[in-house]
Amino acid sequence: MKHLRALLTLALLIPLVTLTAQEDDTPVSGNQSLKEQFEELERKSTNYRSGNGVPYEVIKLSGLNELKANIFDTISTANKSIKDLSATITANTSEIESLNSKLQETTNKLNEVTEEKDSISFFGALISKGTYNFILWSIIFGLLLLLLFFIYRFRNSNFLTQQAKSALAELEEEYENHRRRALEREQKISRQLQDELNKQKKA
Repeated sequence: MKHLRALLTLALLIPLVTLTAQEDDTPVSGNQSLKEQFEELERKSTNYRSGNGVPYEVIKLSGLNELKANIFDTISTANKSIKDLSATITANTSEIESLNSKLQETTNKLNEVTEEKDSISFFGALISKGTYNFILWSIIFGLLLLLLFFIYRFRNSNFLTQQAKSALAELEEEYENHRRRALEREQKISRQLQDELNKQKKA
């Protein structure tokens, strides 16, 4: 008799759970953060107790699948950003090396020029050594500014890469925790269902 009452209570609760799930059929917004999407999924989950007082938690499979798709999209985007940033860093490093080489060449030429006569032929015109040195040092100064600019870009790209890696690590940890909780819930529900089936067989 007790088992029959429990089955009757369960039969009455199933339409109620179905109705609640239909009312919460609004999809998870792609504009929300993953944390907000997890909270939304938990908020929309349905709680109820069976006739013997055992609590159950119901989460819509479509909502869970959509959240999983959003997680993988975020991971894919983060991986793409990391690759793009790595390519930028490589390009910046190559440019910095090229500028360093040019700067060294210019410095060597400057050392050679300072040993020559006061009058120097520059593009076919004779100019004073002071004027020549002014032009040359202006070029060197400009190259140094350019070098500093690329060093800044390199460090900024490296910082963004570290941020992306950190965000990806946090995302993976958050996903693993959610997957573990979902698995524990599924195992708990399976045990409860098996216990209920065993009780029905004994009855």
